[in-house]
Amino acid sequence: MSREHATDPPAGPDEVVGEARWPMATAVVAAMTLTLLLPDDLRLAPAWVLPSVEGLLLLALIAGDPGRIDRRSTVLRAVSIALVGVLALGAVWSTVQLTDDIIHGGKETASAASLLQTGGTVWAGTVLAFALLYFELDSGGAAARAHRMPATPALAFPQQLSPELAAPGWRPRFVDYFYLGLTNATAFSPTDVMPLAPWAKMAMAVQSLVSLLILGLVVARAVNVLT
Repeated sequence: MSREHATDPPAGPDEVVGEARWPMATAVVAAMTLTLLLPDDLRLAPAWVLPSVEGLLLLALIAGDPGRIDRRSTVLRAVSIALVGVLALGAVWSTVQLTDDIIHGGKETASAASLLQTGGTVWAGTVLAFALLYFELDSGGAAARAHRMPATPALAFPQQLSPELAAPGWRPRFVDYFYLGLTNATAFSPTDVMPLAPWAKMAMAVQSLVSLLILGLVVARAVNVLT
């Protein structure tokens, strides 16, 4: 099957149709950009380090499996997990540093505008990091999902809970995992996607707590500055 199609054609349950690489790659580039926008003291390393590492890992993935994600490889799987790990580590570090600044009155907390901008940047970075984490870890990753969807996934989407609503050969795509990351970060709990595996429950719990911490502290501090 050609890799040049922009959209996924209908597929039967056993047909291999990999997901286009560009949505995942766009999310990684967005996360890299958000890292560059952060103040220096909220980054895990100098401004160029994490984006450079993430960019090199992304290029390795694109070179090893361009176009659509359908090549099952131990090396590519390790690179994908390393990329997600770097993104998650950077997001958690920024959250911890932002929390410390709010508690101890860091320079980002001097004005409501700078605090809301910084807090929004950190929050958006955590949404992207967790969306990519769910995308990579659920059902063995995108390449594995292209070949076979397991009977018992780690994350159960509405189309899996109610198969009569799903198109033939339906598989979750990056947009589904991004929606999961966004709604979990705003509702602080599962919405329409149910975590079944222990790691999925723990990841969603951690994301909910991180999001609650960021939004709660940032809003409370901003209100305090304004008053």
